[in-house]
Amino acid sequence: MSLRTRLTVLAAAAVAIAIAIALGIAFVTVRNRLFDESDRTLRELAVRINNAPRVNGRAPFGDAARERAFPRSDQYLQVIDQDGTASAPRYQAIELPVDRQDLAIAHNGNAEMIRSVSAGGKHLRMITVAARNGTAVQIAKPLVEIDNTLASLRITLVLVALGGIALAAALGFIVARAVLRPVERLTAAAEHVAETQDLDASIDVHRRDELGRLAASFNTMLGALAASREQQRQLVADASHELRTPLTSVRTNIEVLARQPDMPPDERERLLGDVTTQMEELSALVGDLVELARDDAAVQEEEACPLRLDELVERAVDRANLHAHGVETRLLAEEPVLVHGRRSQIERALANVLDNACKWSPAGTVVEVRQLGGAVTVRDHGPGIAAVDLPHVFDRFYRAAAARSMAGSGLGLSIVRGVMDEHGGTVTAAIADGGGTVVTLELPATSVDRPDEADTTGT
Repeated sequence: MSLRTRLTVLAAAAVAIAIAIALGIAFVTVRNRLFDESDRTLRELAVRINNAPRVNGRAPFGDAARERAFPRSDQYLQVIDQDGTASAPRYQAIELPVDRQDLAIAHNGNAEMIRSVSAGGKHLRMITVAARNGTAVQIAKPLVEIDNTLASLRITLVLVALGGIALAAALGFIVARAVLRPVERLTAAAEHVAETQDLDASIDVHRRDELGRLAASFNTMLGALAASREQQRQLVADASHELRTPLTSVRTNIEVLARQPDMPPDERERLLGDVTTQMEELSALVGDLVELARDDAAVQEEEACPLRLDELVERAVDRANLHAHGVETRLLAEEPVLVHGRRSQIERALANVLDNACKWSPAGTVVEVRQLGGAVTVRDHGPGIAAVDLPHVFDRFYRAAAARSMAGSGLGLSIVRGVMDEHGGTVTAAIADGGGTVVTLELPATSVDRPDEADTTGT
């Protein structure tokens, strides 16, 4: 069942329920009014009988007296004595029903009761009242007019209900069609994108309600998908370019080694060293590409949690000192703070920045690290970054002219920027006073109230 059909059915059902309740109340109200009018007539007849002249000290309830006082009509009369004997006029062919309540009224003489009964194949409205002579009187009148009126009213109300439901269904269909028209355009746009892969399709938004926000969100999603596809294409193009050079070099060296088996040992060793170096660069490049292009789902497997940034920096400095030869990485300042993030990503960002600083630092120099609050500053004493290169150092595969002769893929700092963006932080690079480069990573941080708040074990 389509959404439009469901909305139409729901609208018709809601109106049907409302109409049924309203018409039911109207029917019961009319029926009660008709019965009230009939009951008023029966009470007036009962008063007439009780106030009729007496014969021989008794009310005129004998057959002759009844015939004189109450000629034949559409009312029926019956007298109940205290012993339970019921008597009616001779001309009356219907005997009214008597139950225990009627007998109780005749015996006690101080009550009345009105109810609907069936007698002689007729539907009657009957009153039982106490009479002054110690008996009870039953008076009944047919309900033919009321029954006919109610039957006609019932048919009219059913027809009105059916017409109202049909009208509600038609109006519901029209309203559902108008309301769902933006959804249909959204569906058509989604189907167009699915069939053609055209991410430039969009929906014109002219409203500010929920459907307008849905259309705006759809357009935003398409824009994000288009940007992601463009980034993917750029990544493939850049990766192809970066891989082509080392692969060509490796293939050339291997072909030279294969064609010249009698190559001098020192020349062979030089070529083998070049192959080894190129293979290491390829391995590093492939590793960076895998890290950069892995799915967001894989990243989300590690849940974000409170982390002690100062302890992460300490461990990153220790690892840098283990891997860097001839360059010391020194932690000059730190303070305990908490950051909320994924441990492996933040550790990777810190390691990339420190590795980059050590790579550019001359032997015997010191890489200075400071951690104050959520800001981590890494300064090296290398040649620094040219002003023209500063805006691009965090772009993928970007390598300054001075760096193209050195090992590296141009992805390390790009990964750092991606980690900072995901954690709501920033990363900047600047030329240091006196030479060298200063890279600053800044994350949202809070002071440490309890040391056990943070995940410092990595488990």
